[in-house]
Amino acid sequence: MKKKVEKASNTKRVLLIILTVFIFIFIFIPVVINLFDGSKFGNVALIPIEGVITGSGGGSFGASTLSSKDIVSFIEAASESNQVQVIVLEINSPGGSAVASDEIASAVKKSEKPVVAYIREVGASGGYWIASASDHIIANKMSITGSIGVISSYLEFSGLMEEYGIGYERLVAGSKKDIGTPFRKLQLDEKDLLQSKLDKIHDYFIDEIAENRGLSMSQVRSAATGEFFLGVEAKQRGLIDELGNKDTVEDYIKREHKLTDVNYITYQKEVGLIDVLSGVASEFAFKIGQGISSVIGQKHNIALI
Repeated sequence: MKKKVEKASNTKRVLLIILTVFIFIFIFIPVVINLFDGSKFGNVALIPIEGVITGSGGGSFGASTLSSKDIVSFIEAASESNQVQVIVLEINSPGGSAVASDEIASAVKKSEKPVVAYIREVGASGGYWIASASDHIIANKMSITGSIGVISSYLEFSGLMEEYGIGYERLVAGSKKDIGTPFRKLQLDEKDLLQSKLDKIHDYFIDEIAENRGLSMSQVRSAATGEFFLGVEAKQRGLIDELGNKDTVEDYIKREHKLTDVNYITYQKEVGLIDVLSGVASEFAFKIGQGISSVIGQKHNIALI
């Protein structure tokens, strides 16, 4: 009996030690680091915009994503901060959701602080829409810029189904309810309808770029074929203001906004242990869900990408 009590006591002691170590590593140390993090103090807000632009930061077939909700909140917080003098958007994004891109661009235009966009590698489609809303755009001469266009596509495999004797029993209330289903061919009138939606979004995209950049509609339309431009080509078309790198950004800020030094405050979502574990779980669930439901519930995804 005495040995059992001692064994239980030793087990509790070991568990207590493990718990203490866990708390120290994953809670105490991060809190201390956060308190003494020098990046929390500075005069220039640095907001990375990296990955596919989504409304919630959800998965995109393994590609990194960002949430428009997070970016908008960062822009608003930086705009309200007394210590922030300038906001820098460091963009490396191929685009994404039309709505999410518009949300971020609107927040940029509402900011009470000057906003500088820096396109390091990719600032295309929705990424460029966001950059165009800033006060000044600097891009690497070899960066991918522009791509002013809209896409919405899907796989259609009705022929494959027919070959294997698989039928599609159509039950809808509303003649256009299953428009774009992969189980049957798109009718001509349906294709025209979907194309009209894309054209409207494209027109809105063009209007925004023309207004944001102070360009004529004809100038923007000539560049709005969906083609991407190298930074040097974008400069020639008036899509950006200056070619350069991070040093160019800092030189511009010092010169135009009278700052002696540039000290960045980085605004980004902090990823903790729980986020990592939940991210692994959600990615696993997404893969499983993709296999089960991609053939059943695939919807059109209109994107600036």
